[in-house]
Amino acid sequence: MADKKLDAKIPSGPIAEKWSNHKFNLKLVNPANKRKYEIIVVGTGLAGASAAASLGELGYKVKVFCFQDSPRRAHSIAAQGGINAAKNYRNDGDSIYRLFYDTVKGGDYRARESNVYRLAELSVDIIDQCVAQGVPFAREYGGYLDNRSFGGAQVSRTFYARGQTGQQLLLGAYSALERQIGLNQVEMFPRHEMLDLVVVNDKARGIVARDMITGEIKKYAADAVVLATGGYGNVYFLSTNAKGSNVTASWRAYKRGAYFGNPCYVQIHPTCIPVSGDYQSKLTLMSESLRNDGKVWVPKKKGDSRPPGQIPEDERDYYLERRYPSFGNLVPRDVASRAAKQVCDEGRGVGDSKMAVYLDFADAIKRLGKHKIEEKYGNLFDMYFEITNENPYEVPMRIFPAVHYTMGGLWVDYNLMSTVPGLFVLGEANFSDHGANRLGASALMQGLADGYFVIPYTIGGYLASESFEKVTTDNPEFKAVENEVQEKIKKLLSVNGKNTVDHYHKKLGKIMWDKVGMGRNAAGLKEAIVEIKALKEEFWQNVKVTGVNEELNQTLEKAGRVADFFELGELMARDALYRNESCGGHFREEYQTEEGEAMRDDENFAYVAAFEYTGDNNEPVLHKENLEFEYVKPSQRSYK
Repeated sequence: MADKKLDAKIPSGPIAEKWSNHKFNLKLVNPANKRKYEIIVVGTGLAGASAAASLGELGYKVKVFCFQDSPRRAHSIAAQGGINAAKNYRNDGDSIYRLFYDTVKGGDYRARESNVYRLAELSVDIIDQCVAQGVPFAREYGGYLDNRSFGGAQVSRTFYARGQTGQQLLLGAYSALERQIGLNQVEMFPRHEMLDLVVVNDKARGIVARDMITGEIKKYAADAVVLATGGYGNVYFLSTNAKGSNVTASWRAYKRGAYFGNPCYVQIHPTCIPVSGDYQSKLTLMSESLRNDGKVWVPKKKGDSRPPGQIPEDERDYYLERRYPSFGNLVPRDVASRAAKQVCDEGRGVGDSKMAVYLDFADAIKRLGKHKIEEKYGNLFDMYFEITNENPYEVPMRIFPAVHYTMGGLWVDYNLMSTVPGLFVLGEANFSDHGANRLGASALMQGLADGYFVIPYTIGGYLASESFEKVTTDNPEFKAVENEVQEKIKKLLSVNGKNTVDHYHKKLGKIMWDKVGMGRNAAGLKEAIVEIKALKEEFWQNVKVTGVNEELNQTLEKAGRVADFFELGELMARDALYRNESCGGHFREEYQTEEGEAMRDDENFAYVAAFEYTGDNNEPVLHKENLEFEYVKPSQRSYK
């Protein structure tokens, strides 16, 4: 019997008509009645800012929360390479269906077809929206919007603003949000961190947050809650994410009844500046767009430590072009990452650590001229020089894979609602759209599609279909959650152990990278579960959290987030252990083809894993949403 809680609410009918028909069939809220509803939005990145702005524009009363001092500091600002859209401006064969096809295939057939098609369909509207806001996309000489290629596609569909696309898109969404704040439709709460979800009579009705300046624990009530709080890549300690990025909002919602979908699906980005020492607290991404003009290679011989300029062409292995002639350097991220790890494991890595490969622009500079490369990628080259003190115009960049994006997140249905009625989840915080591997330039697309074009319809359908009793922060449910939040804070402050929060975070990160990282196997995953449990126990006995709650206390903030990372890390390892196949970013070493590619098991694992919390001392219950592929039939994924 199907799990009622995992009803994805996928509309019937042809895939190209599902969203249009669904929008028409959703109940509407009368414009005058929208003023009566209050909505909380947590997060102000592309998904959160666009959602809050759009809901405010419609007339809802919106409260929006972020832990930064300004919405402009959301991690969306760090996105570099571009945003996909099926405009087919290049007349090179692109279409909504091709973007849909590429995304399902790129995700290794582990995404829900209906959601992915809607994303491809909405992509064309996003560009018009952003251009109207004044987003300065790159343009060709005649004034037309420019496009470039990205991994996993044979067409040019990626719109960009040099290497600053996320920043420019976020400024557009931020401007729309600020307009609504100015009109008193949206109330902004910066430097507030959501620490728990409040559920009243099985509906999400509010949050408990900590004022990060004063330490005051505050309660906020609403008719619906929207989480747009990003991904959980910092469970690995070293990642391309901002140091503040965390899982806490999603994790506390999970513990209130929201199922967690596909936690083991983590994207390893192939184009990052390699780790240079134990002192590092994060890694820096070099945009995938660089693979348009940069050629990836290593020496053919093991242990070849000559400078790159002294290695002649016939002694270089352009391994992506050799292995994948159809896509070359633009294979999807999971494929490129594993290939880089493989050549380094063979002893052909470069640099002092030998855990890097070259990304070489010599040919492109010779072909196009330095000024053209500077025009396209100038800020990225500047970043690389500032970090490494090496000039990529003169010597190849050194790159290596690193944790970047998380395809897993809270499970949502077609309406983006979680298993807790009234709790909607957008952007990277949900599991939707990307399957087991996200194609480059699709994160910005999903965040803005969810915020600008999906949630305004679906949250209205929910509000118009439900009856809402009056709920205030005086309700006993709010007081109970507030007490639980305060008790956890007291517990963290009272341990008074010997080791810093970062000490434990780094140890957790090493376990995760070594055993739940690019390569996974059953023995390692079982060890990881045991080791994470032991480390978590030690954390609660010996962590030192300095200061008090009633002040700005970043150590306390980090401690709460790392405590959640321990629990999440264990769930990720469990999910990876249950999934006896390789797919996308989840590479089980026992399940690979003779050529070293991922070997799926569609008969047994074509499902979304949705985990239900059953208590701190109990194993979570695994629920399965079976995936059906009516339009893009699963096959061995090939980019040759």
